[in-house]
Amino acid sequence: MRALILAAGRGAGLYPFTNTRPKAMLPMAGEMLLHSALKKIRAAGVSDLVVVVGHRADRIINEFGQGSRYGMTIQYIRQDEPTGIRDAISLAKGHFQEDESFLLVYADVLASENMYRQVVQAFGSFHQPVAAICHTPHAQNYGTVYLGKDMQIERLVEKPVEREVGNYVLAGVFVMPYRLFDLLESFEMDEALNELCAGEGLRSSIWEEPWLDAQHPWDLLQGNRMVMDTWSEARVDGSVRLRGAVQFRGPVVIEKNVVIESGASIFGPCFIGENTFLGNGVLVRPYTAIGANATIGFGVELKNCILFNGVRVGRLSFVGDSVVGEDAVVGSGTLTLIQNLDQSEIVVRMPEGKVDSGLDKVGSFLGDGALVGASNTLASGTVVPPGEVIPHHYTYPRGEN
Repeated sequence: MRALILAAGRGAGLYPFTNTRPKAMLPMAGEMLLHSALKKIRAAGVSDLVVVVGHRADRIINEFGQGSRYGMTIQYIRQDEPTGIRDAISLAKGHFQEDESFLLVYADVLASENMYRQVVQAFGSFHQPVAAICHTPHAQNYGTVYLGKDMQIERLVEKPVEREVGNYVLAGVFVMPYRLFDLLESFEMDEALNELCAGEGLRSSIWEEPWLDAQHPWDLLQGNRMVMDTWSEARVDGSVRLRGAVQFRGPVVIEKNVVIESGASIFGPCFIGENTFLGNGVLVRPYTAIGANATIGFGVELKNCILFNGVRVGRLSFVGDSVVGEDAVVGSGTLTLIQNLDQSEIVVRMPEGKVDSGLDKVGSFLGDGALVGASNTLASGTVVPPGEVIPHHYTYPRGEN
């Protein structure tokens, strides 16, 4: 079996991070979404891939190449305009045979375990089109699935009104027949799936483990936590250098050539990427993921946050419940506030307007290359665009920078 991977999407709601990368290249728990998906697809026995790319396509092509590093063969198709899932799938029609069923994957969803293997096994057992479905508390944001007997899907509603919202939604992994290409010449994706339901049938594969389709930047923290909750043991590369007494606790994952100075405390689950430096007295609290080539200064505290590759955090700063983009800088003595004084839910100013996070703890979201000067205090829910410069905050001389 071969696979068709849809990785062209931008994910506009995940601003400021998807301005500079495809949604499928967002990192959580030290691994990009697409990298995580490809490893699990390979483990499911599928190694021949067709990948549809679009927004910032070169970032995917340069990272994964022809797939040899991953024991796979990858062909790329470019979707130059963001014209949706129907067109993305249709572009791949010439890459598949008429008698061929294929694994269809939305590359921007995250599952804690191997959902792809489960779907492939279901197809092998029943020799019928299969769709993974899962339960989510936000079912109104997704297509609703209605089940009949024997786990058959009776119909799907793409944009359910309140009375139509059900318990299960499509989870973004399918085994589809070649006929899907023909159906998409006349129907939208949801209509084509309903045609399959009415014809050869569409069997459900219920995914009962954690699952996420991130819609907002704070959802990345949920995905980070979801993956780290599956970790049960520490894994520290033998090249890691500890320059004095360092305290470890819990499932700590540290990659090669990391340097940690005396007095640091590392509490898992957490991830520290290769070639990163942690200064004296750094406190890394649970559910923190630090990318490669980062520099964390003296006395910094990190809590429930994701730092992309190349981030620098100056001494005596606090970064909590936050996501910091690639090569961004957080100046010394800078604080990210994570809660309103009245502990009310935090509203985040996004390009489309104010968005209620539904959370009472939210930090800041700094785009790639953002520079935050020393001694700043960032309000809960702050969003800093890529490349934005926030000057140092100081008191003398007044009125000057």
